[in-house]
Amino acid sequence: MQRSTSFACVITCSVALALGAALSAAHVSAQAAEPTPPREDEFGLRATAEIGFTAVLAHEITLGGDGSRIDYVNDTNQNNLYLFLRLQVELDIWRQHIITFLYQPLDITSQANAPRDLTIDGLVFPEGTPIQAHYGFPFFRLGWAFDVLTGRDEELAFGLGLQLRNATIDFRSLDGSLSRSRTDVGPVPLLRARGRFTIQAGWFFAFEVDGFWSPIPGLNGTDNALVEGAIVDASVRFGWRFLPHVDGFLNVRYLAGGADGTGDETPTSDGFQANWLHFLNISLGATFDTRP
Repeated sequence: MQRSTSFACVITCSVALALGAALSAAHVSAQAAEPTPPREDEFGLRATAEIGFTAVLAHEITLGGDGSRIDYVNDTNQNNLYLFLRLQVELDIWRQHIITFLYQPLDITSQANAPRDLTIDGLVFPEGTPIQAHYGFPFFRLGWAFDVLTGRDEELAFGLGLQLRNATIDFRSLDGSLSRSRTDVGPVPLLRARGRFTIQAGWFFAFEVDGFWSPIPGLNGTDNALVEGAIVDASVRFGWRFLPHVDGFLNVRYLAGGADGTGDETPTSDGFQANWLHFLNISLGATFDTRP
């Protein structure tokens, strides 16, 4: 009886093992028969172009320790709407690593009669002198961000950026007898965040923020610890994917920043500068996306 029971147990276990092996083989065969899901593209490319206008909300500058505080809006008629352009290329790697390269020109020229005696880097422009003021601040920006969302239709990314400023500031009398000019090229580190969220039927909302504040020499693009610099570039965007690979959108952007302190001296300047601006950009744009 004991031997029969043992034999029955052996048979039962053998049948169970055989059945298990058969089921496993059937499962593997079924998996092999199923089509392999398409692999996410390793690289995606997007190109964005915007065109619109810039409105100067506030813009003041002082050049030189004994310089006059100049209000660009009231003193030099920087109160028109100016052309705004923005070009950006993005590469995403494995969908979640986003590398961007941006170029944004910024060039404003205005003209007015000096409302009072204006001292600019030690040079006096007498009241009533016809002056041309040129403010050029185009910049290049390289950025990286990581998207914490895994879905293709939505994005929430955080990262870092590096901006290269290329500033030119000129004040000249129209007869050419008086002139002061400053140029400056330097790196500006940035923190960045961006997002894109689907609303419905191809419509979407997006935002983007790049910014930094630094009184630290080297990080603010100067070796002088007395210079404080800051920048914020923030936008909101409403758009619609009207073709499989093309978005159209309306973008509202706030651009602000500047520097305050004493930098490097030049033959015509003691290096002091206080320059702060607040701009509003409204633009229409389009994005071509290689991915659906």
